[in-house]
Amino acid sequence: MKRRTLLGAALAGAVMTPALGAGTARAADPGPSVTRTGTTTLDSQAVFFVSYDGLVNNNSFQKNGLLTYKGYQYAVWYTADKNAVVGRRVLGGTTWSTVQVGHTLKASDSHNVISMGVSKIDGRLHLNMDSHSDGFTYVKSVAGLMDNPSGLSWTASRFGAPQSTLDGLALTSQFTYPQFISTPDGKLQLSYRVAISGNGRNALAEYDGSTWTNLGEWSSSTGTYTSEHGSSTARNMYLHGIDYDVNGRLHSFFTWREQNGAVMCSSGGITNHDTGYVYSDDRGRTWRNNAGTVVGTTGGSDKVAVTDSGLVIDALNPDHSLMNQESQATDSAGRPHAIISYVPGRFGQCTTNYVSDRTANGRAFHVRKNASGTWQKTEIPVVLGSSQRTRLVLDKYDNAYAVFPFGRIAGASAASGYTDWKILFDGSGLNAFGEVVIDEMRIKADNVLSVMYQEKSSGTTPSALHVVDFALPA
Repeated sequence: MKRRTLLGAALAGAVMTPALGAGTARAADPGPSVTRTGTTTLDSQAVFFVSYDGLVNNNSFQKNGLLTYKGYQYAVWYTADKNAVVGRRVLGGTTWSTVQVGHTLKASDSHNVISMGVSKIDGRLHLNMDSHSDGFTYVKSVAGLMDNPSGLSWTASRFGAPQSTLDGLALTSQFTYPQFISTPDGKLQLSYRVAISGNGRNALAEYDGSTWTNLGEWSSSTGTYTSEHGSSTARNMYLHGIDYDVNGRLHSFFTWREQNGAVMCSSGGITNHDTGYVYSDDRGRTWRNNAGTVVGTTGGSDKVAVTDSGLVIDALNPDHSLMNQESQATDSAGRPHAIISYVPGRFGQCTTNYVSDRTANGRAFHVRKNASGTWQKTEIPVVLGSSQRTRLVLDKYDNAYAVFPFGRIAGASAASGYTDWKILFDGSGLNAFGEVVIDEMRIKADNVLSVMYQEKSSGTTPSALHVVDFALPA
């Protein structure tokens, strides 16, 4: 699998219109709407520092910084004195109970987020935190804590001691981007990157209720990528997410980041290029391209590589400041959707300053596979006004919502084929810094969009961390 073929060449640089019958909604289904129902405060003085244009408590690629399970909502953050905290509340409640889990943030690095996961097989809450191309800290709760939240007290004694391994399983000394995924059969998987930006690999570990197993790496950092400017022989695959759909298929959109800046038109840009897509029907053991061809085996010698054919669903060279780790979701039929963002070619063919060019001219796009199996792409007509990431969520009617930096929310209806994007909430009154964290699980639980955000501050002055709730169409 050495030949590199771009799928959907017609997508490149184009905005697609929906095919007839592409919308999945019935005529009677409501379109997207958000009704703000309340705001709670997690911490009036959460740690604040800006690095990589982001905050450690509010990087949108956290999976999950906020989650709902069996009638309770859970949140994780670092306090002003850098203690790692996990809080919970009854859904709809206004009071959060908090527990410190015995770990202190080791570096002022916004990548060192806290991520949560639930192993349904034994009812444990798992935390992985504080890593950026180095060692991680792992904490897990006692069994059954998530299954009986009203009957078990919320105290530090419910959590084990912080560990530098997964119960003795050492993964890598260069660990980044923990993302927990609950499998359809109740196990828990941990997605992570091995090594460093521009030269790293994606990997998976799995917990079966008693033991963690390292399944191994599944993406490759090797092979030659050549743009019109130059070539690179090392890179890493940045995931927009990793999610199981209603049918048990595991989906992942991604971008590639090259190590060699020679592939860019300007040193002020970023080497990210192309939007790719892979899926797995065997719990992440093998990976297939859009056409269904196996392109990689987790833990095997053949990994998903930049030279593999059929990976790219939207081609873009490294000259447009394409964002990595944006967002993805799957709809009620199991079809994949993603948000990507970059500076469109109408603003020029060479970005020279990643932050300022994205802030001035960046746009987000909704990319999805429709009912006929065709990839479609629609520009969301909202100026980013930020270099940062946007989150995608879908409601029970498959309406789409883009949660932009500063807490702005736009929506589009499934009935229109996602062509009627408009602003539903402009972020007024939030004073949010930038990227936000969303609760992927709560929408399914009680039809509420919960958004965690931190107020703007300056320097290292702590600021308030909140969760704002929006009712979605009933």
